Amino acid sequence: MAKLNLNRVPMPRQDPIVRGKNFKEVALGYGKEEAQKEANRCIQCPRHPCKGGCPVGVDIPEFIKALREDNMPEAARILKGKNSLPGICGRVCPQETQCENVCTLGKKGAPIAIGRLERYVADWERTNKGNVGSKGSASSQKTSPSSSKTGAKRVAVVGSGPAGLTAAADLAKLGYSVTIFEALHVAGGVLMYGIPEFRLPKEIVQAEVDYIKSLGAELKLDSVVGKIDTVDELLSNGYDAVFIGTGAGLPMFLDLPGENLCGIYSANEFLTRTVLMKGYLYPEYDTPVEIGKQVAIVGGGNVAMDAARCSLRLGADKVYVVYRRSEAEMPARREEIENAKEEGIIFKFLTNPLGFLANGHGWVNAMECIQMELGEPDKSGRCRPIPKEGSEFLLPVDTVIVALGNNPNPLIPKTSIGLETGKRGTITADEDTGKTKKPKVWAGGDIVTGAATVISAMGAGRKAAASIDKFLRGEDKSWI
Repeated sequence: MAKLNLNRVPMPRQDPIVRGKNFKEVALGYGKEEAQKEANRCIQCPRHPCKGGCPVGVDIPEFIKALREDNMPEAARILKGKNSLPGICGRVCPQETQCENVCTLGKKGAPIAIGRLERYVADWERTNKGNVGSKGSASSQKTSPSSSKTGAKRVAVVGSGPAGLTAAADLAKLGYSVTIFEALHVAGGVLMYGIPEFRLPKEIVQAEVDYIKSLGAELKLDSVVGKIDTVDELLSNGYDAVFIGTGAGLPMFLDLPGENLCGIYSANEFLTRTVLMKGYLYPEYDTPVEIGKQVAIVGGGNVAMDAARCSLRLGADKVYVVYRRSEAEMPARREEIENAKEEGIIFKFLTNPLGFLANGHGWVNAMECIQMELGEPDKSGRCRPIPKEGSEFLLPVDTVIVALGNNPNPLIPKTSIGLETGKRGTITADEDTGKTKKPKVWAGGDIVTGAATVISAMGAGRKAAASIDKFLRGEDKSWI
């Protein structure tokens, strides 16, 4: 029996000093030799726990087996059979806490780099689309069931983020007439406006959107449901079902003195201006992003890491991440924390802001902070931060970015009759089916759970699509 290779193949990356000055992708991806070597580490164990760890149920061992046999069209076909956004997931999904976390090989050494292999296959398929063998590429294969199966049933998908795109893809493959309504001028939701180019190139997102359109889904941009049409009007105008996947885009703030000073952004505004509006290419794109020389990011998630690393690339001399707990409690991916450290981001752990001071011209020039210590665990399971008496201090800054998370926009719930919402404005929906309290309406992703991961939103989209199909075929006559 061959000796197990317990070490994964390293991912090539840009040098930290170089990448801190550009918006090009940090992780460069495996080449063929590297991908084959990593795929050959997979022991093809009989229980396949990695499948259970994937929220969308990708047939992981099967696509890896095809990859190592150099049958790339088959690897792409298997991968896209369950995941319509593999190029995205391979880059931004937290595989380390999902499929890789339960990898059998991980009990002895490093788990298989499933995300990196997923990215490799997706990138190969995108590059070689229309130029593969007789089996065809995954993107060229479209399920076309007879009209007698689905009739002329129409489904409206509200929002083109990961939940909406996934639901639309699955329903289009089943033969339904699908229309995606997107409020912004480009599709992709948070994938487009919230994740920087150096982590998720926009051409990757656009390619995945184009694939879903190729399945037959219609895309309507600049279409704000709740303004042009309400959910009730969509149902009255011929749609047989509606899926709501509008995400959570309403930023949360600190509610501290001085928070309305100039130079203080929500992470939403900052990243949207930088990423979607291409502020990093000013003046080629006329969307200037005012950034100071000393920037503080308040928060500890992936959005905070993205905002900090964007600030560095936009010319800041010092970038601080201010987080009230210790590094061990940070919700950001370890990979993103390490990337930020390598690039020179300064972490101020166990630190909490108390307010903001102005320079006399209405612009922030300092943040008053207090040091914290950890107490007993709170409801989240993390140790509760407690202020240390007498530890207040001033942190000189001229830009502050608040990255505390988001709540759903209330527009759709307020304009829809019969939708039940939770305390923070999330839509109440069944976890297993996405069915809401309103007949013929499903919901999934951040609009239901609050801010979460791309892959969890995709999982919700898949469950809802399956439930919608069952309902429209007359197999489900019940409602919650």
